[in-house]
Amino acid sequence: MSTPRLVLATRPTAFERVLARHGTLGQARFFLSQRGQSLDDLQRRHLEQEQAVVSIDNAAPRDWRRARVGRAEFDRFLFQDDDVVVAVGQDGLVANLAKYLHGQPVIGANPSPDWFDGVLVPHPIAAVPDLVRAAAAGRAACEERTLLAAELDDGQRLLALNEVFVGHGSHQSARYRIRFGEREERQSSSGLIVATGTGASGWARSIHAMRHSQLSLPAPDQRQLLFFVREPFPSRATGTEVQEGLVADAAPLQVTSEMDEGGVLFGDGIETDRLEFAFGARVQVGCADRVLRLVRAK
Repeated sequence: MSTPRLVLATRPTAFERVLARHGTLGQARFFLSQRGQSLDDLQRRHLEQEQAVVSIDNAAPRDWRRARVGRAEFDRFLFQDDDVVVAVGQDGLVANLAKYLHGQPVIGANPSPDWFDGVLVPHPIAAVPDLVRAAAAGRAACEERTLLAAELDDGQRLLALNEVFVGHGSHQSARYRIRFGEREERQSSSGLIVATGTGASGWARSIHAMRHSQLSLPAPDQRQLLFFVREPFPSRATGTEVQEGLVADAAPLQVTSEMDEGGVLFGDGIETDRLEFAFGARVQVGCADRVLRLVRAK
């Protein structure tokens, strides 16, 4: 039996991105100071993340295998069955990870609790080593969060933890036919989102509140999704009757593109990780056949 592997997942900090853009620390500091901004907070949060990574790595058993992977490498990284994955950073990092995993436990570690909400990264750094050992031994308490799957009729598939957007890749109106249950309608809108219970605390929650929706927001572990059409436009050819609903296994959502160009699907806010949604293509959105196993404190 092989020893477990600790996988530390991170994304570039704001400090790293600013430094990469300006080349040197002095130039970055000068650029921000000319605009009434300070580099100090960005640098502090960067150091907090790096110190957290070092602390977790040092606390793991020395005979364990180790790997560190950045967000840009998730799609090329070979996750293994005995991995214990620690996401060090903000909540969105866990969402970025989820679709590349197949049941490995994920521990969300929050290096800057004064800055990150910690919905998906709830654990202080000091608590992580014990959680890592418990996860490796199969003793960790895990909550299983539903993923959604958007499947095109040509076999392409997109997974997401929070939500998937269906629409036009720019600010142009999206044109499509939507089918939900026995209802079908041709629409022109700003696109639509389909969200999980996890995503119901983000973008979907904002839409839910703005339109005073009476729909019940699903819990993160429910096999249920909800969809909202954004700003549907009534015309001679398009309607506004099918605007929202709860999507279950027995009632998936179908959308058929009527966009000559620019139609896209993307998940969890990563617009570069997209599927083209050309005229005539049909997508079906429902609950995925896998879940995210998120480690929680007992």
